[in-house]
This record gives sequence, structure tokens and C-alpha cells, in this order.
Amino acid sequence: MPTILTASPDPIAAPSDGADPARRADAQGSLLRTLAYFDVFRHPLTSDEVLAFSCARRPARSEVEDLLHELHRQQVIANVGAYWGLRITEADVRARHEDAQRAEARMPKARRMARRIARTPFVRAVFVSGSLSKGRLATDGDIDFFIITAPGRLWLARTLLIAYKKLFLFNSRRDFCINYFLDTEHLAVEDRNRFTATEVITLMGLHGNGTRDAFFRANQWAFELLPAARVPHVPEVDAGGQGRKVFWERALGGAFGEMLDNWSMALTWRYWRWKFNDMDPRTFDLALRTRTYVSKHHPRNFQRRVLDAYHERLRDLELRTGRSLS
Repeated sequence: MPTILTASPDPIAAPSDGADPARRADAQGSLLRTLAYFDVFRHPLTSDEVLAFSCARRPARSEVEDLLHELHRQQVIANVGAYWGLRITEADVRARHEDAQRAEARMPKARRMARRIARTPFVRAVFVSGSLSKGRLATDGDIDFFIITAPGRLWLARTLLIAYKKLFLFNSRRDFCINYFLDTEHLAVEDRNRFTATEVITLMGLHGNGTRDAFFRANQWAFELLPAARVPHVPEVDAGGQGRKVFWERALGGAFGEMLDNWSMALTWRYWRWKFNDMDPRTFDLALRTRTYVSKHHPRNFQRRVLDAYHERLRDLELRTGRSLS
């Protein structure tokens, strides 16, 4: 089943020095920021997961439990069995386990859909993203995909996939939510913050061989921000049908394919500007980025909402504890 990342088995720091209160306070601040972020999702974390998503480079694995217990004794954080959080309850832990079981049950469907996406002309890599990539899926949860295409054909590939969803899946998002595309010449994610770093390092690469590896190399900034995290290793799907894919890529590889790609991008941009005409240009670019090499369709601006809620929790923690967490 998909699981949320755990820390690297290798130590990421020198042994802790209990006589250095400033260093311990800094390490605890990093752990608090991690718990504050996942509190936005009401997602309890094990101590290994707290470390895996921590910005700290200095605490060793053996120190994290001690730091967490100290924060718990200070009544800053909550503890339920093996799980930690700012305000978690037994209900939150049960919900995590139930969502994990649902995620495991839906992974075969995700792999079948990834196989279909991988057969589409000009698709070079397919990742599972969103909550499923973190080992959870709500009862009404979608299977989200992050897709990398050949350069100059991103919008054509996207349009073919949208057409497939509308014609054969009756426009259902449940098993086929395709909301982010990049091309192989622009693999670096432009927005760089805790939200995007978490999304990058939890992506589950189901298709792409070298393209998957190239993507993670192009986004090393995410692993510098979260230095203990490691990419989840999952088996690649066997896409098959490559003969037909090669044929259509050759047929659409020239000027006609370029014309279709440009037309697809322009049509999509005009539709989004009409549909979301209440958005100011800055919000539109963040939520519905439309360039030749990237397509981002997040009309509810989830990134902004998550980061706002995260910073609100940090401010609350600063008032409660007197720590600087900004």
C-alpha cells in the first residue's frame, strides 16, 4: 500500500548534545512546524514521519522521541499511541487508518489508470499525487495524477486525456483527476514552499524510468528543505501499446501537431479566463498556470489555503509558547 514517507535509515546529524538548550529548542521548533503543517489536514504522524518531514538537519533519529515527549509534557502537542500532532484525538487516528485501508484498496485502480495515461502520445512520466500519495484517501477522495510530457506537446497530450475522461469516464474525477502537467525541458516546480516540497517528495512515480529520476534531480530544493525525506520506491506499471503510441507521435510530430498544441492551449486558457473571471491575475497564475510548458488546474487554490492555515497555526503556537516559528 502507499505509505507516507519515513526518515532515511541513515543518520542525518551528529549525536545530540543535551547540554545545548538552544540547539534543542531549535530542533523542537522544527518539529513543531512539521506538526503544525500536518495539523491542517488533521493527519497524525509517527515519530519517524515527524523527522521525515522536518526541516531540521541536526536532530538524530534517537533524539526525536525525547523531543516530542518533552513537548508533550509541556502540553504543547498531543499524543495518541504511536502518533503525534498538535490537537489529535483517537478519532483522528482511526480516520487515518480507515483512509489508509481505502487507499490500499484503490491503488490497483490508480495503477490501471496510470497505465492508460502512459499509453497516451507524448506522455513521458506518470505520478500519483494528492492524498493517495501520502497513504490516505477519504470516502469522496479523487485519484490525482501529476504528468510529464514531451516538450511542445503538453497541451495536446492534456487535451487527449481530457477527451478520454469526458467520453469514456463520463467526466468523473474520482479515478482520473489530472491537474498538473510539466514537460521534460521544464521539470523544476516553480513554486517553492513547504506545500510544494511536501507534494514533490511524496509523488509516487508509476511510469517514466529515467524521466522520474530526472524530475527528482531537478527538484533537489525540496530535499534540501526536507533533508530526511526519501522518495517512495514503487514498481512501474507496464504501459504496453507502445507501437500505437509511437505511430501517433510520429504522425503528430510536425507542424500539424504543433498547431494542435497551440490551439489546445489557447482554447483552454480562454475557457478558464471565462469560467474563473473573478480571479485577479496573480491568483489566476498561481491556481491556473497556463504556459507552453506547464498546466496547473487548481481552481480552489488549495496551495494558498493550506499555507494560510499553516501560518495561522504557527502564529498560534508562537503566542502559546513564546517561540519564534516563522
